[in-house]
Amino acid sequence: MNSNNQFKPASKVAIDMLNSNGFEAFLIGGSVRDYIMGLPIGDIDITTNATPQQVKKVFKDFRVVETGIKHGTVTVLIDNEPLEITTYRSEGTYSDNRHPDEVVFSEKLSDDVIRRDFTMNAIAYDFSSGFCDLVGGMDDIRNQTIRCIGNAETRFREDALRILRALRFSSVLGFTIEENTKDAIHKCKDLLKNISAERIREEFTKLICGKNVYNVLQEFSDVITVFIPEFKASIGFDQQNHHHCYDVYTHTLKAVEKSRPDAVIRLSLFFHDIGKPIVAHFDEKGEQHYYGHPKKSAELTESIMTRLRFDNETKNKVVTLVALHDSPIMVNNNIYPDKKRLKKIMSKIGKDLIFDLIHIKYCDNSAQNPLYFRGEDFYKTTYSIIDEIINGQECFSIKDLKINGNDLIAMGFKGKEIGKILEKILECVINEKVRNDYDEICRYISLNYQ
Repeated sequence: MNSNNQFKPASKVAIDMLNSNGFEAFLIGGSVRDYIMGLPIGDIDITTNATPQQVKKVFKDFRVVETGIKHGTVTVLIDNEPLEITTYRSEGTYSDNRHPDEVVFSEKLSDDVIRRDFTMNAIAYDFSSGFCDLVGGMDDIRNQTIRCIGNAETRFREDALRILRALRFSSVLGFTIEENTKDAIHKCKDLLKNISAERIREEFTKLICGKNVYNVLQEFSDVITVFIPEFKASIGFDQQNHHHCYDVYTHTLKAVEKSRPDAVIRLSLFFHDIGKPIVAHFDEKGEQHYYGHPKKSAELTESIMTRLRFDNETKNKVVTLVALHDSPIMVNNNIYPDKKRLKKIMSKIGKDLIFDLIHIKYCDNSAQNPLYFRGEDFYKTTYSIIDEIINGQECFSIKDLKINGNDLIAMGFKGKEIGKILEKILECVINEKVRNDYDEICRYISLNYQ
């Protein structure tokens, strides 16, 4: 068995210690589900009939953090492994659609199981007695089904984040959402308005990186537009352009599905055409065009990602890639990418992000009318040219120039003029009008600026 699919020894130590002190204890939740499925095991959750104070006493010789003691949860560190240990509990009403108004500790595992979200996450495991499945979770894992425990609508009204969790699991695991659960998701979707932006961002980012992302985002577009209403205009929006064979939203999802499961890449593709319905206009022949849509899409993307509290680094990368996704890399009707154009783009985004941009362009192109797909060889050639630029240490940024700001100061230039001159020199070097040579650059400056 893969070592990543085994419970860490600390898990057994914790269970044995609770048992030896007279308490029941089981592993439960995602770790058990992933163990059954043969997937790498992540965070460990333990459920027990010991109260938080009793848990603290059992583990008095270990570091114990009161992470959620109000709700019966403490975190115990054993061999530097954090283990969340939660007392069996039943819960009352959830007036905020996220947290229970009251938590009542219980002595029965069954009480704890029936208040959980999905059957596949409610299988308990004991190292001596094995699995304890009270709600049919094993069958649902075998059948690749996501099913709420008990009444689905009740589960979602208790905690609306479960709506996005269901979609995330369906996308990541490739499971089908059971019909009653699916109906409740559509019915309760507006409850997501009560969930924090941070929680939504976290679940959506995982969702968009899943292998089943196309089907989930297509079937549950009404859920996505609850927290990204800017997408409503894209759904079913006929592009009416010979380069396209899908509506804007379907094209977007096709492009996302084609890409590697990297959050920056997939977010960039998800947002890359969101501005199209806003800028769309017809020409005299009745064909629709979208001039300026990268800029509009980037503006919307920045607003949405700010609202969803994305970190600045991720947001800046995605906004940049969206803004440049349609930048031409060919000259006129040439069949090969142009090195000068690639250098100009690299001067704006650097050598790391350029590879992401080309991958985005490839996925975008592959989701258009097949007649206009440039072919795998075109993109392989593009990557080769970029490698040639980088490996050959060719100049594509101001810092690569054989002259710098201090040199210009010594020549008598001041302030903003220095930056403008360096930008102009870089442009000339990229366009091969001036060699990246100190003496030649000095001659260019003397002829044009002195």
